[in-house]
Amino acid sequence: MKLWATAFMASQLFVTSLALAHGPTPQKIDEKMVIDAPVETVWKKVSDFNAIADWHPMVESVTSPEEGTRVLKIKGKGEITDSLDEKDDAKHYMSYRLLEENIEAFPVSFYTVSIELTEADKGTEMSWKGRFYRADTGNFPPEQYNDESAVKAMEAFAKTGMGSLKESLEGKK
Repeated sequence: MKLWATAFMASQLFVTSLALAHGPTPQKIDEKMVIDAPVETVWKKVSDFNAIADWHPMVESVTSPEEGTRVLKIKGKGEITDSLDEKDDAKHYMSYRLLEENIEAFPVSFYTVSIELTEADKGTEMSWKGRFYRADTGNFPPEQYNDESAVKAMEAFAKTGMGSLKESLEGKK
């Protein structure tokens, strides 16, 4: 076989192996809920970065080791640490990211979350968006650390938090 043909075949094998071994792909959630309460009332609860345990039932407690960081104790699971990236009171917007992972507590290796409030016909629309990677970033993750488990966990966290906040602010809790 000629040298150029051997080189070509080797390059094709290399490209094929890269295609099969790509690692994790970014996942996302985009959840929304309307809360029958004024934007300022909802924002007062949501915007206190270290008070999430007051309205989110999956968070047992929060400590703040330094300004702009929080350690969340997830009920029955363990701790993760978040870092506040941006908070805009005028726009009712905040974003934060996972600073220290604990895949036993939450099956993701990294996330960024943004929460935004806008006026709606019946109060406030709360938007909770997340971009994240699964817990196991290898090519063949176990089921509890794969993309589906990461999406399920992020959706549950957003929906549970918004649902609890809605019940609390609408007087149903």
